[in-house]
Amino acid sequence: MADVKDRATPRIEPTPNGPYRVRNLKSLSNSKGETLETRTVIALCRCGRSNNKPLCDGTHAEVGFDSSKLTDGSLNKRDTYPAGRLAIHDNRGICAHVGRCTDGLPAVFRLGEEPWIRPMGVDEGTIIAQIRQCPSGALSYSIDGVELRDQNRAPAIQVSKNGPYVVTGGVELDVDEWGEGASKEHYTLCRCGGSNNKPFCDGTHWKGFKDDNN
Repeated sequence: MADVKDRATPRIEPTPNGPYRVRNLKSLSNSKGETLETRTVIALCRCGRSNNKPLCDGTHAEVGFDSSKLTDGSLNKRDTYPAGRLAIHDNRGICAHVGRCTDGLPAVFRLGEEPWIRPMGVDEGTIIAQIRQCPSGALSYSIDGVELRDQNRAPAIQVSKNGPYVVTGGVELDVDEWGEGASKEHYTLCRCGGSNNKPFCDGTHWKGFKDDNN
């Protein structure tokens, strides 16, 4: 029975210099709220150049896409910012720089300042609600020393607007290394082809990646 269960589990395989091979995913959508067709196995573009995004059309072979991970790992460490019984955890090395934290709660998450997190003067519930919107898992939190990192969601992938694949619901990912303190329930995968932290997004899409169809 274990083998049957494993075959039915949603899983993502980042293929070498090629697409993400996605198996058994039932929920795929884009930033327009449109539901996209899925099959038992689909190939999602990760080079950023497909003319049929988010699906792969083989362009990775023509452009010589390199899926190597280039980061030196120096940012892959988790810092903690205490605020009474609440502690905010942050790993800059896995941040997708989508900006939900700095746009949504700038009083706490302060763009361009150090320390960039200052949990003062804002109630605990508001901070927690904002952290739970972090798509990459870079932000998490503890209460009274108990970490509350993941959420209870169905497996899904959303094709974000001009940004990464936002994966939720514990879709299994075939990688050898995760970031320090990284969530396996939610994470962001590069789809522009330029991240130095492949297969994870590092915000490189901000340099001009466009996908008008999704």
